[in-house]
Amino acid sequence: MNDFTYPEVGATKDGPLPDGYSHLRVRVPVGEGAGVFRNAVDALHEFWMHRAIPARVNATAPRAAAGVGVEIGLGVGPLRLKAPCRVVWTVDEERRSGWAYGTLRGHPAVGEEAFLLEWDDEDVVWLAVTAFSRPASRLGRAAGPLVPVMQRAYARRCGAVLRRLTK
Repeated sequence: MNDFTYPEVGATKDGPLPDGYSHLRVRVPVGEGAGVFRNAVDALHEFWMHRAIPARVNATAPRAAAGVGVEIGLGVGPLRLKAPCRVVWTVDEERRSGWAYGTLRGHPAVGEEAFLLEWDDEDVVWLAVTAFSRPASRLGRAAGPLVPVMQRAYARRCGAVLRRLTK
């Protein structure tokens, strides 16, 4: 079942980000040490980071895994923006862990976003958010230059939330 809205599925993991999209690369420190890394991994893989942003998360499984459907809802009531996605890939290694999801029909953008935790040799835990996207609708295109600014702010907010969740 490949109902993604873009052909470059998996590009946030294995290749250069594709042409024809806006690119996002944000890396923020989360904390230090093994305990922070383990707690951040759980918060990321179990969608607690997204819920604490706060975003409404409806997922077809309690933990991110390839094929898991995820709908992110931002905003409130009738102003809530719904963003249907599916997890494309996951990685869970000793010092790297994360996942990416890709957009499905009904999402306001077209593309992919990855959240990767890295625990470096200086004992610092980092969250790297990498994405490629373009608007899927006239409304998204009308927002134009605000979209990358909002995406960058969202990525930094993810890092701040993980710092708080892993203390």
